[in-house]
Amino acid sequence: MTTTDLHGQVAVVTGASRGIGRAIAEALAAAGAAVVVSSRKQGAVEAVAEAIRERGGRALAVAAHTGDGEAIARLIGRAVEVFGGVDILVNNAATNPHFGPLLTAEESHWAKILDVNVVGYFRTAKAAVPHMQARGGGKIINIASIAGLTPLAGMGIYSASKAAVIMLTRALALELAGANIQVNAVAPGLVKTRFSQALWDNPALNEKVLASIPQGRMAAPEEIAAAVRFLVSPEARFITGEVLVMDGGQRWRAGWLD
Repeated sequence: MTTTDLHGQVAVVTGASRGIGRAIAEALAAAGAAVVVSSRKQGAVEAVAEAIRERGGRALAVAAHTGDGEAIARLIGRAVEVFGGVDILVNNAATNPHFGPLLTAEESHWAKILDVNVVGYFRTAKAAVPHMQARGGGKIINIASIAGLTPLAGMGIYSASKAAVIMLTRALALELAGANIQVNAVAPGLVKTRFSQALWDNPALNEKVLASIPQGRMAAPEEIAAAVRFLVSPEARFITGEVLVMDGGQRWRAGWLD
């Protein structure tokens, strides 16, 4: 399935219990990495880790909320304790408790979304980078969104948070380049996951959504995972501070936000 060889590498993937995060964890494990799969609930990530182990991979499940600094410290600590270090970090955990006009949001919505979607990425990077430095370098991949490039209707705070993720990616890339740590982002468009189920499970909405995508379909989680697998591979070692957009051309279709 892949020529990427990640044997000897240790990857930590947040938000890995389902959807894009799970696909990324499975792709990295299939390429030979030892993978620490994390999300809020231990049972959910344990199921993912067990599925990876059943296919011959190496996986550890560690429940951790990215809004909790102590939990993140334990997560990275367990990766080092069990597998010896950290080479790859994929920040995928995200939340969006508000949908509707931006000015109908409460300050609590801002606090929750920014804490998980942006500060959470900072927390995991801060905890993981010293261990990457100890091993001579590493890779950080932040899952952003086309919402960080073009505001999505009804998702103003989420869009702002993903724009912040993109700038966080670029700032970290600049600061960590000298330590041989590459930091990049992947910005998916619409992906067929449970997160987007309200769109694709409604025939009328699904028809409208697909009409807005020039390729006429949503992405599969495995396609996003393939991009991540490339960005953490040796072939991408001279790429840093970049945002790989995967939206089937949706940004270029006039009127798709309406």
